[in-house]
Amino acid sequence: MTESKGKLTKAEERAFAQELVRKIGELAEGRHLRFMEVCGTHTVAIFRAGLRQMLPESVELVSGPGCPVCVTPDDYMDKAIAYAQRDDVIIATFGDMLKVPGSKSSLNEAKTNGADIRIVYSPMDSIQIAKDNPDKKVIFLAVGFETTAPTAAATVLAAEQQGITNLYMLSAQKLVPPVMETLLNDKEVHVDGFILPGHVSVVTGTGVYESVISRYHVPGVVTGFEPLQILRSLYRLVQQVVKGEAKVENEYTDVVKPEGNPVSMAITKRVYEPCDTGWRGMGVVPLSGLKMKKAYASFDIEQVLPIEVKTVTKKTACRCGEVLRGIVTPKECPLFGKACVPTHAVGPCMVSVEGVCAAWFKYGQGRFEYGK
Repeated sequence: MTESKGKLTKAEERAFAQELVRKIGELAEGRHLRFMEVCGTHTVAIFRAGLRQMLPESVELVSGPGCPVCVTPDDYMDKAIAYAQRDDVIIATFGDMLKVPGSKSSLNEAKTNGADIRIVYSPMDSIQIAKDNPDKKVIFLAVGFETTAPTAAATVLAAEQQGITNLYMLSAQKLVPPVMETLLNDKEVHVDGFILPGHVSVVTGTGVYESVISRYHVPGVVTGFEPLQILRSLYRLVQQVVKGEAKVENEYTDVVKPEGNPVSMAITKRVYEPCDTGWRGMGVVPLSGLKMKKAYASFDIEQVLPIEVKTVTKKTACRCGEVLRGIVTPKECPLFGKACVPTHAVGPCMVSVEGVCAAWFKYGQGRFEYGK
């Protein structure tokens, strides 16, 4: 089921979307299917277009742990804050990390109290900061998925080539396939298929999902971020369920290739290796993170300057961990829209622009209307 090639008018897009929804409803009749998107950009795109409201009741969309800021656990933030409080340290980070709460405070609070924390737009920006401040340890907070790991690795390689010895990484890179497996093993989580991430798949290709999809017999479709692309991926997912199939399909073929981006993957592999790592709401997930190899230990702040922090278990009504597993929706959290709003976020799911709670808050009542 494909629309004609070339740009559609808004009226044609709307008609095609309505036809897709009708077909999805026909295929899913008599069932209740839950599909999870595991990409924060998909979450925002789905809400902005109002796709949840547009779909038949037989098809439910749930959001997974696709926001790197959201899944970063308290202990990582506590370490980042502890390093930031040192007089000989400059923290370089993306802006949305500032408000992410640790167990006791945040980077924003540390900055208010005098910590030298600088916003960057690329890990490469931290190289110039290190050059300008040779007497300081510059630590980049390397948080992200397979999409951003190559840039962090390339920054390390560039610093090595330029002889920069005061630049370090505090790594919290995450990998998507292992956490998909953790979700499928979770008895509280139920999903009938995955909308697989577009940006991640540009780097990894489609083959990385094959093992999980076939082993758990749960379909997956890689897709882009336009409403029609997402709807077509849902149509493919429902088709697979009805036919009893479980395979990886690609609805983003213009951008995602089966082999991914071999150059980016090679750069990541040169600097990083898989390791067990913690996820907010899910605990430690085996081989779901990346740590720096011994050859690059001089760029790993945790190896150069180990620091111990005591993470305090917080008593809070925030249900961010359950939201990230698709067990509850943000509206089921007692803090949502009350004590927890974007201007005063209690949990990281409301902090990030790609956070599930932030998307619910901003777009939750949206409707699927092209051109508006």
